[in-house]
Amino acid sequence: MLPVLVVHGGAGHIPKERSEMSISGVCSAAQAGYAIFQGGGSSMDAVVEAVTWLENNPSFNAGCGSVLNIKGEVEMDAIVMEGKTLASGAVSAVRNIANPIQLARLVMDKTSHACLTAEGANQFARVMGVPEVPQESLITEYSRMRWKKNLAPDANPVDCQMGKMGTVGAVGVDSEGNVACATSTGGILNKMEGRVGDTPCIGCGGYADNQVGAVSTTGHGEAIMKVTLARHILFHMEQGQSAEAASDLGLAYMKSRVGGLGGVVTVDPQGHWAARFSSLQMAWAAAQRDTLHYGLYTGEHFTQSIASPH
Repeated sequence: MLPVLVVHGGAGHIPKERSEMSISGVCSAAQAGYAIFQGGGSSMDAVVEAVTWLENNPSFNAGCGSVLNIKGEVEMDAIVMEGKTLASGAVSAVRNIANPIQLARLVMDKTSHACLTAEGANQFARVMGVPEVPQESLITEYSRMRWKKNLAPDANPVDCQMGKMGTVGAVGVDSEGNVACATSTGGILNKMEGRVGDTPCIGCGGYADNQVGAVSTTGHGEAIMKVTLARHILFHMEQGQSAEAASDLGLAYMKSRVGGLGGVVTVDPQGHWAARFSSLQMAWAAAQRDTLHYGLYTGEHFTQSIASPH
């Protein structure tokens, strides 16, 4: 059953012309993370690698391709957590960084803090030698078009958000049974400057505990925060629910209690996994036992074999 890696490319409504890019993107990311396992890497190495791939893919709302805030600028959030010691690291409202997930890992590894924000996170990046990139390199034509469209007085950014690939994330278990999660996002379309959503908040955007499992979430950040979705799902697993049943219970509670839609990828330390969502779609992929699993719509589950690395 081990190791296993599961990734998501965001919950929501994916326009037909973008759905193929989203599926191929999550499949590539899952294979990149799984290759880390094949080389003897840890679950933390694998989830960070997978999310880095998704950040670098302009089809997703993280890193390059992030949605723009009200001023037409990119502000990104990310979190990592590992289940052995419950160590975590996060960044919020960070700018001019190609891979916020790698900066979040540096916060975990190199500081005594759990989260750095905005200019402080950027200062830390400079100290760590993380190169700054021009903001323009993170902005796609698609993001700029949607930003302009949503400046119209009658626009509803939450509805429109569902037209964009959402937050990206990954969970994994390595051969030693250590779990980890990683989640990264550009946030919600036309958000206020300085808005921080669920992603970098521990227990909301992600959580990992070797005694229970790991979760990475996606969806409407404010709703996810209200129910601390990642930790809520792990609570159900502590009570004996499977990864799949616990995921469904958490998503159903978020929908009934606060009217929020979203999706999750979940694993337990034995390697059982789930990719579940209450939104119309969620691009997801999983790699386990040299097999790639993937889907986009509810009930979809395709498989193909993973070629061994040369």
